[in-house]
Amino acid sequence: MKRLSLSAAFGACLLTTSSFAAQLPSDLTWISNANEPLFASPEAQFGGKFRTYIQSFPQTFRVIGPDSNGAFRSWLVDNRPSSVTRHPITNKWIPEIASQWAYGADNKTVYFKINPKATWSDGKPITADDFVFVLTLMRSKDIIAPWYNQFYTEEIADIVKYDDHTYAVVSTKPRNREELMIYSNMQPRPAHFYAVKVDNNNDGIDDKFIRRFNFKPEPSAGPYYVDKIKKGKSITFKHVGQDWWGYSNRYFKHRYNVEQINIKVIRDNDIARKHFEKGDIDTFGLLIPSLWHDKSNGKPYQDGYIHKFWGYNQTPQGAGGLWINTAKPHLNNIEVRKGLANALDFDGLIVKLLRGDYIRQPNGVGVGHGDYTNTTIAAPKFDPELAAQHFAKAGFDKLGTDGIRVNAKGERLSFAVTYGYTQHTARIAYLKEQAKQAGLELTLNLVDGSSAFKYVLEKKHQLSFHQMGTSEIPAYWEYFHSVNANKPQTNNFTNFSTPELDKLIIAYRGEFDLAKKKSLSRQIQQIVTDANVIVPGYMVPYTREGYWRWLKYPKPAMTKLTQFLFTTGTFRDYGTFWIDPVAYKETKAALKKGTQFEPVTVVDDTYKLTGSQ
Repeated sequence: MKRLSLSAAFGACLLTTSSFAAQLPSDLTWISNANEPLFASPEAQFGGKFRTYIQSFPQTFRVIGPDSNGAFRSWLVDNRPSSVTRHPITNKWIPEIASQWAYGADNKTVYFKINPKATWSDGKPITADDFVFVLTLMRSKDIIAPWYNQFYTEEIADIVKYDDHTYAVVSTKPRNREELMIYSNMQPRPAHFYAVKVDNNNDGIDDKFIRRFNFKPEPSAGPYYVDKIKKGKSITFKHVGQDWWGYSNRYFKHRYNVEQINIKVIRDNDIARKHFEKGDIDTFGLLIPSLWHDKSNGKPYQDGYIHKFWGYNQTPQGAGGLWINTAKPHLNNIEVRKGLANALDFDGLIVKLLRGDYIRQPNGVGVGHGDYTNTTIAAPKFDPELAAQHFAKAGFDKLGTDGIRVNAKGERLSFAVTYGYTQHTARIAYLKEQAKQAGLELTLNLVDGSSAFKYVLEKKHQLSFHQMGTSEIPAYWEYFHSVNANKPQTNNFTNFSTPELDKLIIAYRGEFDLAKKKSLSRQIQQIVTDANVIVPGYMVPYTREGYWRWLKYPKPAMTKLTQFLFTTGTFRDYGTFWIDPVAYKETKAALKKGTQFEPVTVVDDTYKLTGSQ
């Protein structure tokens, strides 16, 4: 994920490794962590079709490059295996594609042994070449992905092949073991699939990479691969089969049980819900309070055909809320941004529209990362009078006839809020009405699904309402370093940076000592908070879903890291559910006869945090 300045000595090392086989150190201690607790159920049954939907068709099936970071990306990346992964309960590293791993004495190298049974969905073996190829791909200018170019140059020094099933990832700098594994752990890319046709710049990647692979999904290392595409209408994933190589790994057994995943494009959630209640879709998210409390009590629920599930988790929360684009007029003024922070009534929104189910996120940069999180930071309170004072300091000291503030030039205090989902319209509308008390006008800019993220990546927004994911160690370079500011296709959505912040971010990325690194993280969070570039929104430490009674799952269903019980394409749904064919036939027969079952609501609070509600 980063840049390209290697020393002459390292360049010589690259030449050596490409010329003849590297020598594997003889004193390595190999780790497998093969005895962690299992979290799937041996009662799971293989087979059946799982039917779900997405709101917009993906703009590309590439996993890197322009437009690849949309909502559908999770189906193509997040639910596919890497070298290793975190155990969702104990948090220890456990094997995925790699069956064993070892740490080098230099604190820069992690060695991996690939499961010899590992294959791509097209039948080709997964080898060390597919991991070495990652470096070639991610450093290429042909992928038009500067963030990846820079990361895989600045952070990853080399990927070394020892034999077909053994490789090592070498960091550019020493790191503690936890962070070293995070940087070294990666998904392979199928080198054979990306065979070059034209390569005038001799970088090993096709010069027409973007266009050539735009709607050509790559083979999968996971249990599912893209089987059929009906452009604009549907996408079908097919299971490799019960002989999938992953089932030789005990942590994959009894998971990914459905044979086929059918995904329809249904642009309107209300229409999708009707399809669900008719039995045309197997599950439907009920996270939104009005859905859980008001709209999921009808006949199919009361007759016991559809069950409800509420399960708590303990996942870290990423940066999010209202992102302020400081490159837009007036938003570069900190007094305007301070005013915005006090003019947005997120707390009232939670109580009045969200039934108090959600929790205000205290820190716009993210929370739940242990000592990396600055716990002294609190979300700003709704205070229209204080907001008005800040706006007045910025020159918006008069009220127009419509109650909206204006400055000496007659410019109105008005900003557009970009968001991507119709179910958020009422929430933004509530913020809009409350903001009027401070003389602030918010206009609603709904941009369809995947197009919304593209709009924000291109920095066209003034204010953007969205939430980002996170890993166990918070990232700051992509969001706040100057190298990513005022450029399209980067995640610096605020276009905010300072020389001081740049220095802290670089120091943070390179710090070996964990205590110092965590201290730097807290300093960075304080600076970003003081700059008022993200107004913290809310967080939801649970999943709520409706599902037809033929779907079954383990007990308990949740792990600490389970974000969704049923498949959404993310790696944190874990694929532990299955379709019970007997219950399916029983339910279909009951529907015809009008037979009823008892209504069922399941609450799994195994991992509910104290005070979470």
